Amino acid sequence: MIHNVIKYLEDSAKRRPNNIAICNENMKLTFQELEIEAKKIATKIIEINRGITNKPIAVFTDKTPASIVAFMGIVLSGNYYVPIDASMPMERILKIVDVLEPSMLISTSRYTKLLDAFQDIPQLISDSEFASQIDEYKIQTIVKRSIDTNPLYVLFTSGSTGEPKGVVVSHRAVIDYIEWLSEIFDFDENTIFGNQAPFYFDNSILDIYLTLKHGCTLVLIPERYFAFQRELISFMYNYKVNTIFWVPSALNALSRYKLEQNQLLPELDKVMFCGEVMPVKILNSVKRLFPNALYVNMYGPTEITDVCSYYIVNRDFHEEESLPIGMPCNNTEILVLNEHNQLVEENEVGELCVRGSSLAHGYYGNWEKTEKVFVQNPLNDKYPERIYKTGDLVKYNSLGEIIYIGRKDFQIKHLGHRIELGEIEGASISVKGVKECCCVYSHIDKQIRLICSIEEQLSEQEIYKSLMKKIPKYMLPGKIRIVDQIPKTANGKIDRKRINQEFEQI
Repeated sequence: MIHNVIKYLEDSAKRRPNNIAICNENMKLTFQELEIEAKKIATKIIEINRGITNKPIAVFTDKTPASIVAFMGIVLSGNYYVPIDASMPMERILKIVDVLEPSMLISTSRYTKLLDAFQDIPQLISDSEFASQIDEYKIQTIVKRSIDTNPLYVLFTSGSTGEPKGVVVSHRAVIDYIEWLSEIFDFDENTIFGNQAPFYFDNSILDIYLTLKHGCTLVLIPERYFAFQRELISFMYNYKVNTIFWVPSALNALSRYKLEQNQLLPELDKVMFCGEVMPVKILNSVKRLFPNALYVNMYGPTEITDVCSYYIVNRDFHEEESLPIGMPCNNTEILVLNEHNQLVEENEVGELCVRGSSLAHGYYGNWEKTEKVFVQNPLNDKYPERIYKTGDLVKYNSLGEIIYIGRKDFQIKHLGHRIELGEIEGASISVKGVKECCCVYSHIDKQIRLICSIEEQLSEQEIYKSLMKKIPKYMLPGKIRIVDQIPKTANGKIDRKRINQEFEQI
């Protein structure tokens, strides 16, 4: 029985010590090197922390092999890691550190100036030279003492109030996730992941831990390539990437590539996506480029360890259709509850709730927010049983597949009608010539607003006329704006908050 994710690294370092584990343009590490370097960091942490375990250690991270070395070193020391985006505004970093009260800060030499703001917290520069001596006895004593409900990491997400929320995820949740993925899909030592997600975003959990379990290779794709299709394709080709798990907005970079170039990625055989709605238009474009790949739509928030349902695309979809989010993962149950906390009927919309070992412990240091969404199962009044209320609205179609409708907070009341902004986006992306879009609502002037990027000559009026044929009059946007690029967050998702703010300034 596995009770600590470090077993994945230990096994791969024994079986395939010389296989490349992680690489980017500047650095590559074998599994043996990764384990040795992680143990050096673990030894130093144990020394500085005097053997105290089960404490948060913050890592000022960028997408490099050194960050993963730091994560594994923290795990080997019996503590849990907290990736913090070093490029964030200092005000937000201060808020996170204030909530977290970490026992230590780890950074590369690149961010030493950032550490100056935290002189009262013990610090470690991960890429400095450590003594070659490793305290194997202390490390193994700590690892053997660990239990699978111990936290593995805390990921901070944006709260609805703007305050960061730290989601606490255990070893058991990640182990269940990785074991399920390994049962369903044929990963092995020949798998080469092309990583898109930054390490403070939960999509990276799949990339990191499947790599460690199967002794395969994780290629860290520089963020800059996602703005240039030719360079992105060339990079993936050179590194023989055959598996990707990206947000749909990042996949859009591939979808716009010319069809005649489809032979450039002959190795690509798995295309998985998660993190936001995948427009069928983008999916169909990518499928035309790589018709032989397996396509998987995954769904899940950070609070349930990245993914709780999945749909293997096994049929063709029209652009006006919604792609199912499918069925629950192993050891996970999905409850779709209406406003009376009853299970919904077919085609009845309800809130998606989750039970099972994938649930996070809750929000770090925030009992109030934790108790609001991690609640007693209303269908069980006999014993304590937690479920997580996602805030996502879904329904079952006639095939028993779950269809994502939208966020509860994306549902608006406009002109007396209850409207899903996602439905307007679905209609808009199907308009010929629209590349990407985002729909927001202004509660100030009671107006539906649509922002679009286009791939051919198209006016706001032409988009409006097309929408008149697709959606009811009361759903038509009051304002449409065409831009060169849709604003994105650091995770690669569409930045709805920024779009709304920019619309207010027009």
